[in-house]
Amino acid sequence: MLAKINSAGLSGMDGFLVSVEVDESDGLPKSIIVGNVSASVREALDRCQVALRNAGINIPPKRLTINLAPADRRKDGTHFDLAIAAGILKSIFLDNDFSLEDYGFVGELGLDGRIRHVNGILPIVTEMKKAGLKGAVVPKTDVQEALVVSRMDILGVEDLIDLCTIIASRESFSGHPRETPMIQKSEESYDVDFSDIHGQSFSVRAALIAASGGHNLLLSGVAGSGKTMIARRIPTILPELTREENIEITKVYSIAGLLPEGSALMNRRPFRTPHHTITTPSLVGGSSPSGVVPGEIALASKGVLFLDELPLFSKSSIEALRQPLEEKKVVINRLNGSFLYPADCMLVAAMNPCPCGYYPDRNKCHCTESQIRHYQRGISKPILERIDLCVEASPVSFEEATSSKASVSSAELRNKVQKARAIQKIRFENCSHLHVNADMSAKDIEKFCPLNDESKSFIGKIFELKSLSMRTYHKVLKVARTIADLEGVADISISHLSEAVSYRGLEDHLYGAVETGVLSSGFSGTYGKVFTKVTVRNTQKTDSKVRQNKRSVSGITDLSEERCSL
Repeated sequence: MLAKINSAGLSGMDGFLVSVEVDESDGLPKSIIVGNVSASVREALDRCQVALRNAGINIPPKRLTINLAPADRRKDGTHFDLAIAAGILKSIFLDNDFSLEDYGFVGELGLDGRIRHVNGILPIVTEMKKAGLKGAVVPKTDVQEALVVSRMDILGVEDLIDLCTIIASRESFSGHPRETPMIQKSEESYDVDFSDIHGQSFSVRAALIAASGGHNLLLSGVAGSGKTMIARRIPTILPELTREENIEITKVYSIAGLLPEGSALMNRRPFRTPHHTITTPSLVGGSSPSGVVPGEIALASKGVLFLDELPLFSKSSIEALRQPLEEKKVVINRLNGSFLYPADCMLVAAMNPCPCGYYPDRNKCHCTESQIRHYQRGISKPILERIDLCVEASPVSFEEATSSKASVSSAELRNKVQKARAIQKIRFENCSHLHVNADMSAKDIEKFCPLNDESKSFIGKIFELKSLSMRTYHKVLKVARTIADLEGVADISISHLSEAVSYRGLEDHLYGAVETGVLSSGFSGTYGKVFTKVTVRNTQKTDSKVRQNKRSVSGITDLSEERCSL
Protein backbone atom coordinates (compact mmCIF):
# COMPACT_ATOMS: atom_id res chain seq x y z
CA MET A 1 0.00 0.00 0.00
CA LEU A 2 1.21 3.50 -0.80
CA ALA A 3 1.02 6.10 1.97
CA LYS A 4 1.64 9.84 1.62
CA ILE A 5 2.56 12.03 4.58
CA ASN A 6 3.24 15.76 4.47
CA SER A 7 6.33 17.33 5.99
CA ALA A 8 8.53 20.35 5.24
CA GLY A 9 12.18 21.23 4.78
CA LEU A 10 14.17 24.40 5.41
CA SER A 11 16.11 26.58 2.99
CA GLY A 12 17.44 29.59 4.86
CA MET A 13 14.54 31.41 6.47
CA ASP A 14 12.02 29.85 4.12
CA GLY A 15 10.50 26.40 4.14
CA PHE A 16 9.26 24.15 1.38
CA LEU A 17 6.64 21.42 1.49
CA VAL A 18 7.91 17.82 1.26
CA SER A 19 5.75 14.79 0.49
CA VAL A 20 7.00 11.61 2.18
CA GLU A 21 5.82 8.65 0.06
CA VAL A 22 6.14 5.16 1.55
CA ASP A 23 5.42 2.09 -0.54
CA GLU A 24 5.46 -1.46 0.87
CA SER A 25 5.54 -4.50 -1.37
CA ASP A 26 6.35 -8.21 -1.25
CA GLY A 27 9.83 -9.39 -2.04
CA LEU A 28 13.20 -9.59 -0.38
CA PRO A 29 13.15 -7.50 2.83
CA LYS A 30 14.92 -4.28 2.00
CA SER A 31 14.40 -0.62 2.84
CA ILE A 32 15.67 2.26 0.73
CA ILE A 33 15.18 6.00 0.92
CA VAL A 34 15.50 8.25 -2.13
CA GLY A 35 14.77 11.84 -3.14
CA ASN A 36 18.02 13.84 -2.99
CA VAL A 37 18.54 13.37 0.74
CA SER A 38 21.54 13.97 3.00
CA ALA A 39 23.20 11.44 5.29
CA SER A 40 21.15 12.61 8.30
CA VAL A 41 17.91 11.88 6.40
CA ARG A 42 19.24 8.53 5.17
CA GLU A 43 19.96 7.55 8.78
CA ALA A 44 16.31 8.23 9.65
CA LEU A 45 15.35 4.84 8.22
CA ASP A 46 17.50 3.00 10.76
CA ARG A 47 16.27 5.20 13.60
CA CYS A 48 12.64 4.57 12.66
CA GLN A 49 13.02 0.79 12.42
CA VAL A 50 14.81 0.48 15.78
CA ALA A 51 12.41 2.91 17.48
CA LEU A 52 9.37 0.99 16.22
CA ARG A 53 10.81 -2.29 17.46
CA ASN A 54 11.67 -0.87 20.90
CA ALA A 55 8.15 0.56 21.14
CA GLY A 56 6.73 -2.95 20.68
CA ILE A 57 5.69 -2.48 17.05
CA ASN A 58 7.00 -5.36 14.95
CA ILE A 59 7.49 -4.57 11.27
CA PRO A 60 6.89 -7.64 9.04
CA PRO A 61 9.57 -8.43 6.45
CA LYS A 62 8.61 -6.19 3.57
CA ARG A 63 10.27 -4.25 0.82
CA LEU A 64 9.98 -0.55 1.69
CA THR A 65 10.68 2.26 -0.73
CA ILE A 66 10.57 5.76 0.74
CA ASN A 67 10.68 8.83 -1.48
CA LEU A 68 10.92 12.46 -0.37
CA ALA A 69 9.45 14.62 -3.11
CA PRO A 70 10.23 16.90 -4.85
CA ALA A 71 13.45 15.17 -5.77
CA ASP A 72 15.09 18.34 -7.11
CA ARG A 73 15.30 19.94 -3.62
CA ARG A 74 17.97 18.89 -1.18
CA LYS A 75 16.58 17.55 2.11
CA ASP A 76 18.64 17.84 5.26
CA GLY A 77 18.08 17.41 8.98
CA THR A 78 16.43 14.98 11.37
CA HIS A 79 12.93 16.52 11.39
CA PHE A 80 11.64 14.08 8.70
CA ASP A 81 11.79 11.12 11.15
CA LEU A 82 8.21 11.50 12.37
CA ALA A 83 6.78 11.71 8.85
CA ILE A 84 8.75 8.63 7.76
CA ALA A 85 7.57 6.64 10.79
CA ALA A 86 3.95 7.70 10.19
CA GLY A 87 4.25 6.67 6.54
CA ILE A 88 5.64 3.24 7.46
CA LEU A 89 2.86 2.61 9.98
CA LYS A 90 0.10 3.75 7.66
CA SER A 91 1.50 1.82 4.68
CA ILE A 92 1.86 -1.54 6.49
CA PHE A 93 -0.81 -1.62 9.17
CA LEU A 94 -3.63 0.71 8.19
CA ASP A 95 -6.12 0.25 5.41
CA ASN A 96 -8.84 2.79 5.96
CA ASP A 97 -10.29 5.84 4.31
CA PHE A 98 -8.90 8.25 6.91
CA SER A 99 -6.57 10.70 5.16
CA LEU A 100 -3.88 12.89 6.76
CA GLU A 101 -3.26 15.03 3.70
CA ASP A 102 -4.33 18.21 5.51
CA TYR A 103 -1.68 17.84 8.24
CA GLY A 104 2.11 17.98 8.34
CA PHE A 105 4.44 15.87 10.49
CA VAL A 106 7.77 17.04 11.89
CA GLY A 107 9.98 15.64 14.65
CA GLU A 108 13.04 13.53 15.46
CA LEU A 109 12.81 9.97 16.74
CA GLY A 110 14.84 8.55 19.59
CA LEU A 111 15.70 4.85 19.64
CA ASP A 112 13.37 4.41 22.61
CA GLY A 113 10.42 5.67 20.57
CA ARG A 114 10.27 9.17 22.06
CA ILE A 115 9.74 12.20 19.83
CA ARG A 116 12.49 14.75 20.32
CA HIS A 117 12.81 18.50 19.76
CA VAL A 118 13.97 19.79 16.38
CA ASN A 119 15.14 23.23 15.31
CA GLY A 120 13.11 25.46 13.02
CA ILE A 121 9.59 24.49 14.12
CA LEU A 122 8.22 28.01 13.65
CA PRO A 123 9.35 28.52 10.02
CA ILE A 124 8.37 24.93 9.15
CA VAL A 125 4.81 25.29 10.51
CA THR A 126 4.57 28.71 8.86
CA GLU A 127 5.38 27.12 5.50
CA MET A 128 2.78 24.39 6.11
CA LYS A 129 0.17 27.08 6.66
CA LYS A 130 1.20 28.86 3.45
CA ALA A 131 0.84 25.55 1.60
CA GLY A 132 -2.79 25.30 2.75
CA LEU A 133 -2.48 22.64 5.46
CA LYS A 134 -4.91 22.78 8.37
CA GLY A 135 -2.52 21.71 11.10
CA ALA A 136 0.71 20.02 12.13
CA VAL A 137 1.87 17.18 14.36
CA VAL A 138 4.99 18.25 16.28
CA PRO A 139 7.02 17.07 19.30
CA LYS A 140 5.34 17.76 22.62
CA THR A 141 8.21 20.04 23.66
CA ASP A 142 7.70 22.23 20.58
CA VAL A 143 3.95 22.73 20.80
CA GLN A 144 4.09 26.29 22.18
CA GLU A 145 6.47 27.41 19.45
CA ALA A 146 4.20 25.92 16.79
CA LEU A 147 1.15 27.62 18.32
CA VAL A 148 2.68 31.00 17.48
CA VAL A 149 1.35 30.38 13.96
CA SER A 150 -2.27 31.41 14.21
CA ARG A 151 -5.20 29.36 12.89
CA MET A 152 -3.26 26.08 12.78
CA ASP A 153 -4.44 22.89 14.51
CA ILE A 154 -1.37 21.78 16.47
CA LEU A 155 -1.06 18.29 17.95
CA GLY A 156 1.80 17.40 20.28
CA VAL A 157 3.16 13.83 20.38
CA GLU A 158 5.46 12.51 23.06
CA ASP A 159 6.23 9.05 21.68
CA LEU A 160 5.27 6.51 19.01
CA ILE A 161 2.22 5.42 21.02
CA ASP A 162 0.78 8.92 20.59
CA LEU A 163 1.62 8.75 16.89
CA CYS A 164 -0.23 5.43 16.49
CA THR A 165 -3.25 6.92 18.24
CA ILE A 166 -3.30 9.90 15.89
CA ILE A 167 -3.12 7.94 12.63
CA ALA A 168 -5.32 4.99 13.70
CA SER A 169 -8.73 6.47 12.87
CA ARG A 170 -10.62 9.69 12.47
CA GLU A 171 -12.20 9.30 15.91
CA SER A 172 -8.90 8.85 17.73
CA PHE A 173 -7.40 11.73 15.74
CA SER A 174 -10.19 14.16 16.62
CA GLY A 175 -10.09 12.97 20.24
CA HIS A 176 -6.36 13.58 20.66
CA PRO A 177 -5.85 16.44 23.18
CA ARG A 178 -4.98 19.89 21.86
CA GLU A 179 -3.07 22.50 23.83
CA THR A 180 -3.77 26.20 24.04
CA PRO A 181 -1.16 28.91 23.50
CA MET A 182 0.72 29.83 26.65
CA ILE A 183 0.34 33.46 27.68
CA GLN A 184 3.87 34.82 27.70
CA LYS A 185 4.80 38.11 29.28
CA SER A 186 6.12 40.55 26.71
CA GLU A 187 7.68 42.90 29.26
CA GLU A 188 11.30 43.73 28.62
CA SER A 189 13.73 43.81 31.51
CA TYR A 190 17.34 44.93 31.42
CA ASP A 191 20.06 44.90 34.05
CA VAL A 192 21.71 48.03 32.64
CA ASP A 193 20.59 51.63 32.16
CA PHE A 194 22.00 54.79 30.62
CA SER A 195 21.73 56.44 34.02
CA ASP A 196 24.82 54.41 34.99
CA ILE A 197 26.93 56.52 32.61
CA HIS A 198 28.49 59.74 33.88
CA GLY A 199 29.77 62.30 31.42
CA GLN A 200 30.11 61.25 27.75
CA SER A 201 27.23 63.49 26.69
CA PHE A 202 28.55 63.59 23.12
CA SER A 203 28.65 59.77 22.89
CA VAL A 204 25.23 59.38 24.51
CA ARG A 205 23.83 61.93 22.06
CA ALA A 206 25.27 59.90 19.17
CA ALA A 207 23.75 56.70 20.60
CA LEU A 208 20.37 58.44 20.80
CA ILE A 209 20.58 59.52 17.15
CA ALA A 210 21.71 56.06 16.06
CA ALA A 211 18.82 54.35 17.87
CA SER A 212 16.28 56.86 16.54
CA GLY A 213 17.19 56.38 12.88
CA GLY A 214 18.61 52.84 12.90
CA HIS A 215 22.08 54.17 12.03
CA ASN A 216 25.41 52.38 12.44
CA LEU A 217 27.72 53.76 15.14
CA LEU A 218 31.47 53.66 15.80
CA LEU A 219 32.76 54.58 19.27
CA SER A 220 36.45 55.36 19.58
CA GLY A 221 38.50 56.34 22.60
CA VAL A 222 41.09 55.32 25.14
CA ALA A 223 40.68 52.08 27.07
CA GLY A 224 38.16 52.35 29.91
CA SER A 225 36.41 55.46 28.61
CA GLY A 226 32.98 53.77 28.55
CA LYS A 227 32.55 52.64 24.93
CA THR A 228 31.34 49.15 25.83
CA MET A 229 29.05 50.54 28.56
CA ILE A 230 27.30 52.75 26.04
CA ALA A 231 27.01 49.98 23.44
CA ARG A 232 25.48 47.51 25.91
CA ARG A 233 22.80 50.01 26.85
CA ILE A 234 21.62 50.82 23.33
CA PRO A 235 19.03 47.95 23.29
CA THR A 236 17.41 49.54 26.34
CA ILE A 237 16.40 52.61 24.31
CA LEU A 238 15.23 50.84 21.15
CA PRO A 239 11.44 50.64 20.65
CA GLU A 240 9.54 47.57 21.81
CA LEU A 241 9.33 44.70 19.36
CA THR A 242 6.32 44.50 17.09
CA ARG A 243 4.63 41.14 16.54
CA GLU A 244 6.15 40.81 13.06
CA GLU A 245 9.67 41.63 14.30
CA ASN A 246 9.28 39.20 17.19
CA ILE A 247 8.30 36.36 14.86
CA GLU A 248 11.20 37.09 12.49
CA ILE A 249 13.73 37.06 15.35
CA THR A 250 12.23 33.86 16.75
CA LYS A 251 12.50 32.16 13.34
CA VAL A 252 16.22 32.88 13.13
CA TYR A 253 16.89 31.70 16.68
CA SER A 254 14.74 28.61 16.16
CA ILE A 255 16.69 27.64 13.03
CA ALA A 256 19.98 28.19 14.88
CA GLY A 257 18.77 26.16 17.88
CA LEU A 258 19.20 29.13 20.24
CA LEU A 259 15.59 29.68 21.25
CA PRO A 260 15.46 29.62 25.08
CA GLU A 261 13.85 26.48 26.46
CA GLY A 262 10.22 27.00 27.36
CA SER A 263 9.94 30.21 25.34
CA ALA A 264 7.60 30.52 22.39
CA LEU A 265 8.87 33.96 21.35
CA MET A 266 11.86 36.18 22.03
CA ASN A 267 10.87 38.97 24.41
CA ARG A 268 13.66 41.44 23.73
CA ARG A 269 15.80 42.75 20.90
CA PRO A 270 18.97 40.72 20.41
CA PHE A 271 22.39 42.03 21.39
CA ARG A 272 25.19 39.96 19.84
CA THR A 273 28.83 40.60 20.72
CA PRO A 274 31.11 38.08 18.98
CA HIS A 275 34.81 37.84 19.88
CA HIS A 276 37.29 39.38 17.45
CA THR A 277 38.69 35.93 16.61
CA ILE A 278 35.40 34.91 14.97
CA THR A 279 35.63 33.44 11.48
CA THR A 280 33.92 34.97 8.48
CA PRO A 281 31.36 32.13 8.06
CA SER A 282 30.44 32.40 11.73
CA LEU A 283 29.91 36.13 11.36
CA VAL A 284 27.84 36.20 8.16
CA GLY A 285 26.58 32.60 8.12
CA GLY A 286 27.74 29.44 6.41
CA SER A 287 27.89 25.67 6.32
CA SER A 288 27.92 23.44 9.36
CA PRO A 289 27.40 19.69 9.95
CA SER A 290 23.67 20.42 10.32
CA GLY A 291 23.44 22.43 7.09
CA VAL A 292 23.64 26.13 6.31
CA VAL A 293 23.08 28.11 9.50
CA PRO A 294 22.64 31.85 10.20
CA GLY A 295 25.63 33.84 11.40
CA GLU A 296 25.99 36.52 14.04
CA ILE A 297 24.73 39.29 11.79
CA ALA A 298 21.49 37.36 11.18
CA LEU A 299 21.15 36.57 14.89
CA ALA A 300 21.44 40.30 15.59
CA SER A 301 18.65 41.21 13.13
CA LYS A 302 16.20 43.77 14.59
CA GLY A 303 18.74 44.36 17.35
CA VAL A 304 22.38 45.32 17.82
CA LEU A 305 25.56 43.69 16.51
CA PHE A 306 28.41 44.95 18.71
CA LEU A 307 31.95 44.47 17.41
CA ASP A 308 34.35 45.38 20.19
CA GLU A 309 37.95 46.13 19.16
CA LEU A 310 36.95 46.41 15.51
CA PRO A 311 40.52 46.69 14.09
CA LEU A 312 41.39 43.30 15.63
CA PHE A 313 38.80 41.47 13.55
CA SER A 314 40.21 39.79 10.47
CA LYS A 315 40.13 41.92 7.34
CA SER A 316 38.01 39.33 5.52
CA SER A 317 35.41 39.35 8.31
CA ILE A 318 35.11 43.14 8.35
CA GLU A 319 34.94 43.42 4.57
CA ALA A 320 32.30 40.67 4.42
CA LEU A 321 29.94 43.07 6.20
CA ARG A 322 29.81 45.48 3.25
CA GLN A 323 26.88 43.98 1.35
CA PRO A 324 24.80 42.92 4.40
CA LEU A 325 25.04 46.41 5.90
CA GLU A 326 23.74 47.95 2.68
CA GLU A 327 21.10 45.40 1.66
CA LYS A 328 19.96 44.33 5.16
CA LYS A 329 20.16 40.68 4.15
CA VAL A 330 22.69 37.87 3.75
CA VAL A 331 22.67 35.55 0.76
CA ILE A 332 24.79 32.41 1.17
CA ASN A 333 25.41 30.56 -2.09
CA ARG A 334 26.25 26.89 -1.93
CA LEU A 335 26.24 24.02 -4.39
CA ASN A 336 22.81 22.87 -3.21
CA GLY A 337 21.19 26.30 -3.44
CA SER A 338 21.06 29.86 -2.14
CA PHE A 339 20.08 30.60 1.45
CA LEU A 340 18.68 33.97 2.52
CA TYR A 341 18.86 35.33 6.07
CA PRO A 342 17.93 38.79 7.39
CA ALA A 343 20.67 41.23 8.44
CA ASP A 344 18.54 44.20 9.48
CA CYS A 345 20.57 45.18 12.53
CA MET A 346 22.35 48.20 13.96
CA LEU A 347 26.11 47.83 13.75
CA VAL A 348 27.80 49.30 16.82
CA ALA A 349 31.58 49.05 16.85
CA ALA A 350 34.27 50.17 19.29
CA MET A 351 37.98 50.72 18.90
CA ASN A 352 40.96 52.08 20.79
CA PRO A 353 43.08 54.89 19.32
CA CYS A 354 46.20 52.69 19.24
CA PRO A 355 47.21 49.03 19.77
CA CYS A 356 47.91 49.48 23.49
CA GLY A 357 44.84 51.68 24.05
CA TYR A 358 46.56 54.49 25.98
CA TYR A 359 47.22 57.10 23.28
CA PRO A 360 47.52 60.11 23.61
CA ASP A 361 48.92 59.56 27.12
CA ARG A 362 52.59 59.24 26.16
CA ASN A 363 53.53 58.28 29.72
CA LYS A 364 51.77 54.95 29.07
CA CYS A 365 51.62 54.68 25.28
CA HIS A 366 54.84 53.87 23.45
CA CYS A 367 53.29 53.12 20.04
CA THR A 368 54.91 54.80 17.07
CA GLU A 369 52.89 56.93 14.68
CA SER A 370 53.26 54.29 11.97
CA GLN A 371 51.93 51.61 14.35
CA ILE A 372 48.97 53.79 15.25
CA ARG A 373 48.25 54.56 11.62
CA HIS A 374 48.53 50.89 10.62
CA TYR A 375 46.22 49.88 13.48
CA GLN A 376 43.55 52.44 12.66
CA ARG A 377 43.67 51.88 8.93
CA GLY A 378 42.78 48.23 9.47
CA ILE A 379 39.29 49.63 8.96
CA SER A 380 38.94 50.37 5.26
CA LYS A 381 37.30 53.51 3.90
CA PRO A 382 34.38 51.57 2.33
CA ILE A 383 33.54 50.18 5.77
CA LEU A 384 33.84 53.62 7.40
CA GLU A 385 31.52 55.03 4.76
CA ARG A 386 28.89 52.50 5.80
CA ILE A 387 29.05 53.72 9.42
CA ASP A 388 26.82 56.75 9.87
CA LEU A 389 28.21 58.17 13.11
CA CYS A 390 31.81 58.13 14.41
CA VAL A 391 32.31 59.45 17.93
CA GLU A 392 35.29 59.79 20.24
CA ALA A 393 34.58 58.83 23.85
CA SER A 394 36.83 61.06 25.94
CA PRO A 395 38.18 59.96 29.34
CA VAL A 396 35.83 60.77 32.21
CA SER A 397 37.14 63.17 34.85
CA PHE A 398 37.03 62.39 38.56
CA GLU A 399 34.43 65.10 39.12
CA GLU A 400 32.14 63.59 36.46
CA ALA A 401 32.63 60.04 37.75
CA THR A 402 31.75 60.98 41.33
CA SER A 403 29.07 63.53 40.51
CA SER A 404 25.76 63.10 42.30
CA LYS A 405 23.93 64.77 39.43
CA ALA A 406 21.41 62.37 37.92
CA SER A 407 22.27 61.20 34.42
CA VAL A 408 19.71 60.78 31.67
CA SER A 409 17.94 57.42 31.99
CA SER A 410 17.14 54.82 29.35
CA ALA A 411 13.43 55.48 29.84
CA GLU A 412 13.87 59.16 28.93
CA LEU A 413 15.99 58.34 25.90
CA ARG A 414 13.59 55.61 24.75
CA ASN A 415 10.73 58.08 24.90
CA LYS A 416 12.64 60.37 22.52
CA VAL A 417 13.46 57.44 20.23
CA GLN A 418 9.83 56.36 20.09
CA LYS A 419 8.68 59.88 19.19
CA ALA A 420 11.24 60.05 16.37
CA ARG A 421 10.27 56.57 15.15
CA ALA A 422 6.59 57.58 15.17
CA ILE A 423 7.40 60.48 12.84
CA GLN A 424 9.28 58.11 10.54
CA LYS A 425 6.39 55.64 10.56
CA ILE A 426 4.03 58.34 9.32
CA ARG A 427 6.56 59.49 6.73
CA PHE A 428 7.06 56.00 5.31
CA GLU A 429 3.48 54.73 5.60
CA ASN A 430 3.22 54.40 1.81
CA CYS A 431 6.68 52.82 1.44
CA SER A 432 6.59 49.22 2.65
CA HIS A 433 10.36 48.82 2.17
CA LEU A 434 11.19 51.68 4.55
CA HIS A 435 10.94 51.57 8.32
CA VAL A 436 13.62 53.94 9.61
CA ASN A 437 15.69 56.73 8.08
CA ALA A 438 18.71 54.47 7.66
CA ASP A 439 16.73 52.37 5.14
CA MET A 440 16.40 55.21 2.64
CA SER A 441 17.98 54.79 -0.78
CA ALA A 442 19.31 57.63 -2.94
CA LYS A 443 15.90 58.03 -4.58
CA ASP A 444 14.15 58.10 -1.20
CA ILE A 445 16.60 60.74 0.08
CA GLU A 446 15.66 63.05 -2.77
CA LYS A 447 12.02 62.67 -1.77
CA PHE A 448 12.20 62.79 2.02
CA CYS A 449 15.29 64.96 2.65
CA PRO A 450 14.68 68.18 0.68
CA LEU A 451 17.01 71.10 1.39
CA ASN A 452 16.37 74.82 1.00
CA ASP A 453 18.82 76.98 -0.91
CA GLU A 454 20.77 78.01 2.18
CA SER A 455 21.19 74.44 3.44
CA LYS A 456 22.04 73.20 -0.04
CA SER A 457 24.74 75.83 -0.40
CA PHE A 458 26.16 74.92 3.00
CA ILE A 459 26.34 71.17 2.39
CA GLY A 460 27.72 71.85 -1.10
CA LYS A 461 30.71 73.66 0.37
CA ILE A 462 31.20 70.81 2.86
CA PHE A 463 31.00 68.33 -0.01
CA GLU A 464 33.79 70.10 -1.92
CA LEU A 465 36.02 70.81 1.06
CA LYS A 466 35.88 67.30 2.48
CA SER A 467 35.80 65.53 -0.91
CA LEU A 468 32.80 63.50 0.21
CA SER A 469 31.76 60.42 -1.68
CA MET A 470 28.11 60.09 -2.65
CA ARG A 471 27.65 57.35 -0.05
CA THR A 472 29.02 59.58 2.71
CA TYR A 473 26.90 62.50 1.48
CA HIS A 474 23.77 60.37 1.67
CA LYS A 475 24.74 59.18 5.16
CA VAL A 476 25.06 62.80 6.30
CA LEU A 477 21.61 63.64 4.94
CA LYS A 478 20.02 60.61 6.61
CA VAL A 479 21.59 61.46 9.96
CA ALA A 480 20.49 65.08 9.59
CA ARG A 481 16.96 63.85 8.84
CA THR A 482 17.01 61.86 12.11
CA ILE A 483 18.30 64.85 14.10
CA ALA A 484 15.44 66.91 12.72
CA ASP A 485 12.97 64.16 13.69
CA LEU A 486 14.31 64.20 17.25
CA GLU A 487 13.48 67.90 17.38
CA GLY A 488 10.10 67.32 15.77
CA VAL A 489 10.71 69.64 12.84
CA ALA A 490 9.90 68.93 9.21
CA ASP A 491 12.76 70.78 7.49
CA ILE A 492 16.46 69.99 7.66
CA SER A 493 18.39 73.08 8.70
CA ILE A 494 22.07 74.04 8.66
CA SER A 495 22.38 73.17 12.36
CA HIS A 496 21.15 69.63 11.65
CA LEU A 497 23.60 69.26 8.77
CA SER A 498 26.52 70.65 10.78
CA GLU A 499 25.94 68.18 13.60
CA ALA A 500 25.65 65.30 11.12
CA VAL A 501 28.94 66.36 9.48
CA SER A 502 30.66 66.47 12.86
CA TYR A 503 30.14 62.72 13.18
CA ARG A 504 32.41 62.03 10.16
CA GLY A 505 35.65 63.00 11.94
CA LEU A 506 37.36 59.61 12.03
CA GLU A 507 37.03 59.12 8.29
CA ASP A 508 38.56 62.56 7.73
CA HIS A 509 41.61 61.91 9.86
CA LEU A 510 42.32 58.43 8.59
CA TYR A 511 42.03 59.12 4.89
CA GLY A 512 43.14 62.73 4.49
CA ALA A 513 39.95 64.49 3.46
CA VAL A 514 40.72 67.70 5.39
CA GLU A 515 43.59 70.07 5.90
CA THR A 516 45.46 70.43 9.20
CA GLY A 517 43.39 72.54 11.56
CA VAL A 518 40.04 71.82 9.88
CA LEU A 519 38.91 69.17 12.37
CA SER A 520 35.46 67.86 13.24
CA SER A 521 34.42 68.36 16.84
CA GLY A 522 34.71 64.79 18.02
CA PHE A 523 38.30 64.10 17.01
CA SER A 524 40.40 67.22 17.42
CA GLY A 525 42.25 65.82 20.44
CA THR A 526 43.30 62.23 19.86
CA TYR A 527 43.60 61.95 16.10
CA GLY A 528 44.67 65.50 15.35
CA LYS A 529 48.13 64.86 16.82
CA VAL A 530 48.75 61.73 14.81
CA PHE A 531 47.76 62.92 11.36
CA THR A 532 49.31 66.39 11.33
CA LYS A 533 50.62 65.96 7.82
CA VAL A 534 47.27 65.29 6.17
CA THR A 535 46.73 67.51 3.12
CA VAL A 536 43.78 68.45 1.00
CA ARG A 537 43.31 66.13 -1.95
CA ASN A 538 41.44 68.67 -4.02
CA THR A 539 44.57 70.37 -5.27
CA GLN A 540 42.69 71.94 -8.15
CA LYS A 541 40.93 74.33 -5.77
CA THR A 542 42.41 77.78 -5.39
CA ASP A 543 43.70 78.85 -1.99
CA SER A 544 41.11 81.59 -1.83
CA LYS A 545 38.22 79.15 -2.35
CA VAL A 546 39.57 76.79 0.32
CA ARG A 547 39.80 79.67 2.78
CA GLN A 548 36.28 80.73 1.86
CA ASN A 549 34.96 77.21 2.45
CA LYS A 550 36.77 76.97 5.77
CA ARG A 551 35.15 80.20 6.90
CA SER A 552 31.75 78.83 5.86
CA VAL A 553 32.08 75.73 8.00
CA SER A 554 33.95 77.27 10.91
CA GLY A 555 30.83 77.13 13.05
CA ILE A 556 30.43 73.36 12.89
CA THR A 557 32.19 72.74 16.20
CA ASP A 558 30.21 75.34 18.12
CA LEU A 559 26.87 74.20 16.68
CA SER A 560 27.44 70.50 17.32
CA GLU A 561 28.71 71.01 20.88
CA GLU A 562 25.67 73.09 21.77
CA ARG A 563 23.36 70.31 20.59
CA CYS A 564 25.02 67.58 22.68
CA SER A 565 23.07 68.51 25.81
CA LEU A 566 20.29 65.97 26.26
